[in-house]
Formats: sequence, C-alpha cells, structure tokens
Amino acid sequence: MVDLRGVLDAKGLSLALFFGAVLFFLGGPDFLILMLIFFFLAITVTKYEYGLKRDMGIYEHERGWENVLSNGLLPSVLAALSPLTGPVPFIASMAAVTADKFGSEIGVLDSEDPITIGFQKVKPGTSGAISKMGTVGSLAGSAAIALSAIVVFGLTPSEALVVAFAGLAGSIVDTLFGVLEEQGLGTKGTTNFICSLTGAIIGYLLIS
Repeated sequence: MVDLRGVLDAKGLSLALFFGAVLFFLGGPDFLILMLIFFFLAITVTKYEYGLKRDMGIYEHERGWENVLSNGLLPSVLAALSPLTGPVPFIASMAAVTADKFGSEIGVLDSEDPITIGFQKVKPGTSGAISKMGTVGSLAGSAAIALSAIVVFGLTPSEALVVAFAGLAGSIVDTLFGVLEEQGLGTKGTTNFICSLTGAIIGYLLIS
C-alpha cells in the first residue's frame, strides 16, 4: 500500500477529488483510472529514496492546490473535449507530467551533478537542469503511462509509442522553461502546465 502521508495538504486533496469527479463525469471511468495510475506512480517515485532526498534537503513535502491545479486542470479540459479530439491528447498530457515527475525525482539521485542547457554543472534539484538518470526516468515515466493506456484505453502499440514520445517531449520543454523559472520568470505551476500542454499538442498532431 502506498503511504499517502505528506502527499497533499487539505486544499490539494479537495481539489484532486474535484478533478477526479470531473474526469469521471465528463470523460468516463477510463480517464479517472489513468489519473489514479498517475497519482500512484507520482507518490511511489516521490517516496523512493525518501531518506536520501531528505538528507539532501530536496524532498518535496505536501503539495498544495497550486500543484494540483497545474497538473489537473488541462487533463480535465481534455477529458471534456475527448468526444471531439479522442483520448490521445489527454493521455499524452498525463504522460508528459509523469515524465516530468519521474525525471525530477530520479534525476536528483544521479551520482553526477546535473547540467544546464549551457553545460554548466549545478546542484541537484535545480529547475532547468538535466542528468542521465533524470532523462532515463522521464522516459520510464512516459512509457509507464503509454503502456497503461494500452490496457485502460485499448491504444494500439503505434499510438502508445506516440504517447510515449509526446510525454518525453513535454518533459524536455518543461526543462527548457525551468531555466526561466530559475530566473524568476514563472513558477513551477506554470512550467508544469506548459509541460502538460506540450504533451497534449504533440500527441494530437501526431495522431491526427
């Protein structure tokens, strides 16, 4: 069983439940199931090597409503639009935020310091930085959603490949905007939203 302590504060949990209801009623049970899979994966990877992350001073504590809003708003809209667009944009947006989450949580554990797009070494946890383990983690997170969607939504292998690619691309764009975040332009929430939006757009364009 996944330990839910310290994952969401009261407002974050309330908003997450609201988005869950929206997904169920506007999209259907498949949309809610995939969101729950994301939630499970996000909690699991966050708790992974908790002690080490805590000692490094980079463990993320309870998420608030802002984090839930940035990750849940667009998928809810895409679920409502799915009769027109199909489920792939929604799935790809979830793949993108999962890729970002895995990349962030696994990348900080890399034995080598991450680098910026200017090839400067920075401390682990710096927004806009990349590492080998983080990149592999992003691919794993995106692939996990793509494979789950084969079971939940009945995607074909080629559609799942599109989702995995779109998710990874979204996480890369997230990294690029993370550079601006480090300079005080935007927040983690806006960066997460752009990540999700990028995944959805690329998924839609490639599947259309």
